[in-house]
Amino acid sequence: MARLFLLILSVFFVSGAAAREKVDLLTSIKPLQLIAAAVQDGVDEPAVLLPPGASAHHYALRPSDVRHLQAADLFYWIGPDMEVFLKPLVAGRHGASQQIQALPGLTLRHFGEAHAAHDDHDHDHGEHDHDHRPGSLDAHLWLLPANALVIAEKMAGDLAALDPTNAQRYQANLAAFRQRLGDLDQRLQARLARVGDQPFFVFHEAYDYFEAAYGLRHAGVFSAGGEAQPGARHVAQMRQRLQQAGPSCVFYEPPARPRLAQTLTRGLPAQLAELDALGSGITADARGYERLLESLGSTLAECLEGL
Repeated sequence: MARLFLLILSVFFVSGAAAREKVDLLTSIKPLQLIAAAVQDGVDEPAVLLPPGASAHHYALRPSDVRHLQAADLFYWIGPDMEVFLKPLVAGRHGASQQIQALPGLTLRHFGEAHAAHDDHDHDHGEHDHDHRPGSLDAHLWLLPANALVIAEKMAGDLAALDPTNAQRYQANLAAFRQRLGDLDQRLQARLARVGDQPFFVFHEAYDYFEAAYGLRHAGVFSAGGEAQPGARHVAQMRQRLQQAGPSCVFYEPPARPRLAQTLTRGLPAQLAELDALGSGITADARGYERLLESLGSTLAECLEGL
């Protein structure tokens, strides 16, 4: 009887230790969750703080969100150049937190760089997204595959430190992720090289990292500054830009097509298409980040190839 009691007690302590090995990894936005899912594949599933459709620039956390943020073992966020509302909450955390934009080894861009580097093109050099000041950090850094690898390497190291039992699995997942990204990069390079000269416009200046990686460059940004609609004069100027461009693509972001898009493109040879930098509808699994890049590449290519 005593032996049976000791056996049950040992099983209890072993299972308790195993339970403590589970790492509660939380990310601020979906793209970081997709990268974490590749690293944690077969071990656990990462969680995400912001729901689909929420703005990473402006969001009001629920009490349950704050509690999860405080309790998570690991928390990854882009940083104050994107999620300024998180800054005081991260400062009060006891668990490990990583501001991604501060990671060494990243390639970082600043708004306005693309136009400044191509003065020979007919672009409006003062034009920018209302949420992004010229010269400020472009925090959409996850859209460069090389940056995603830097992030994944950091996550793998952090997870191994908290969960040494699965350290080899994290490193194996990282190696597989690196290989798959290399293959995907080659496919995207081959396809997008054929449409690099085709004109397109965006409503949110979020794609410069992806554009720089694959030889693309948007011709203009049609940002109305949040929900406010621009005046008739501004709309006329934007329509003139579209008329001058000729056949072109205009990309908007989910969850809803801007009403401005219909006004701008009515009667013009411009194609409307949805482009989602956050991957809102993508399942967070080992290949989720790759599907995010593939979706962006396919959407851009399919529209631009049809011009």
